[in-house]
Amino acid sequence: MITAIRLAITAFAIWLAARWLDGIDIKVPADKGIGWEIIVVVGIAIVFTLVNAVVKPVLKFLSLPLIVLSLGLFLLVINALMLLLTAWITEATDYGLRVDGFWTALWGALVIAIVNWLLGVLVPDED
Repeated sequence: MITAIRLAITAFAIWLAARWLDGIDIKVPADKGIGWEIIVVVGIAIVFTLVNAVVKPVLKFLSLPLIVLSLGLFLLVINALMLLLTAWITEATDYGLRVDGFWTALWGALVIAIVNWLLGVLVPDED
């Protein structure tokens, strides 16, 4: 249950980033309606979660000296790369996430991280 709540928070954070930033769009055909947009956003959140679970730990380990040297600010770059990778994976279909470039991905990653942190405080940890 907590995993589903965290996935919903991630989906909401991605949706907010797409609404607030000009370079991030969620591709949904116009005639499908709001239900399809919700399904697509949840699908993007699942891909984003899988990318963060599989690729991000390896990338963090390989870039550990840069993370230490930048006092953790390089983690924002890694988050932006994870968002770009998610966009690349989901753009292979007619539905998905489109990110214009690295700087847009950096701002999007910052929005997603802040929203996840703010709403994640309300969800208890799994015991």
